[in-house]
Amino acid sequence: MANSKRTLFLKRRMRVRNKLRGVTANQGRARLSVHRSNKNISVQLIDDVNGVTLASASSLEKDLGVVGKNNVDAAAKVGAAIAARAKAAGIEQAYFDRGGFLFHGKIKALADAAREAGLKI
Repeated sequence: MANSKRTLFLKRRMRVRNKLRGVTANQGRARLSVHRSNKNISVQLIDDVNGVTLASASSLEKDLGVVGKNNVDAAAKVGAAIAARAKAAGIEQAYFDRGGFLFHGKIKALADAAREAGLKI
């Protein structure tokens, strides 16, 4: 029986997470975790050592002006917002955790915008 899309997604997510698990704990860098739904995109900086969210941004925030949109432009605005909040929190670099999502389209736009805003991923 062929694997379902959900099963393949979960396998990709665990493969990415397992690669990051040891690195984030050993070097103390934050993890930039992305979640994408059909209608929105959100991202958060997580300190895995302490289990704390350091900063977050979402397309649901009204001040970004992209409420209810899940397109490449919205992802870029969310990426720029998380980079600004990371700098305000004193975070210069993080590991990019794309979860099970492919690094293409919206996820790539978010990462590129965060890099352009000064966050080292």
